[in-house]
Amino acid sequence: MSKKSSVTFVARGAEAFVSPAQCVSDIVQSWTEYLKIVEKEKTKRREIEAWEKVTLGEIQAKRDLLIGYLERSFDERAKNFQLFFQVVEQAMASGDNQQLSLALDAIVELAKSSPFKELADLSTVKAALDDPDHVWEL
Repeated sequence: MSKKSSVTFVARGAEAFVSPAQCVSDIVQSWTEYLKIVEKEKTKRREIEAWEKVTLGEIQAKRDLLIGYLERSFDERAKNFQLFFQVVEQAMASGDNQQLSLALDAIVELAKSSPFKELADLSTVKAALDDPDHVWEL
């Protein structure tokens, strides 16, 4: 290897070589950028956690509303059945066949109806649940 080629090699190597101060500066810059990214990701995680809490709260509230609706609906149906059967017993005791017929028809109609009928159209239910001003009629 001639002296000229080794000088060229050393010169090219010197261009590629970065000063120690530049290395430290690059390390500090990279570390600073890393810390910024870490902070952004922590912020994103906090936002996701906050969104999660809000969403879970909304789901719980909607669940409670739906469960309450179903409980009231079934309670109302149970009371109606009890009342109709009391009418049936009274009609049988008094021998009133017309009243007996009406009460039995009412029982059959009540049995045919379902509190889930209104819930069958889920888009309507979802819209009603999303509407804070919606009035639930029981």
